[in-house]
Amino acid sequence: MKLGSLFGWGIIIYAVLSLVWSGMSLYGWTDGFLPLIAEVLTLLIICICAGSALKFRTWKDILPYSIGWALIAALLDAFFTVPVSGWAFFAQGSVWGGYALIALMPLLSTMLLKRYAPHGVWET
Repeated sequence: MKLGSLFGWGIIIYAVLSLVWSGMSLYGWTDGFLPLIAEVLTLLIICICAGSALKFRTWKDILPYSIGWALIAALLDAFFTVPVSGWAFFAQGSVWGGYALIALMPLLSTMLLKRYAPHGVWET
């Protein structure tokens, strides 16, 4: 396992989502269905970029990294969010749903690699 990819992409995923959420909160755009869609689309884009950067051809190779990225997000939430919101933050289903999306969305990158990459490229 490449630790640089594990920790680097884990921090990038968390940082981008935090930046998007902070911007949306700053402008009061947090309630309703559209902000949720914006967050999920942001997460989808960054997770597919992270999964593609690994250059693996099967989801089985990406899964340990994506689970690691979800764990990193949970640890960073414990470090940055819990002091402000308390441990009740982890009682929200949407928080756990976000971690599940972080663990599953990078696996979609294998579909892009199989579709757009020439045969034999990026095999490890």
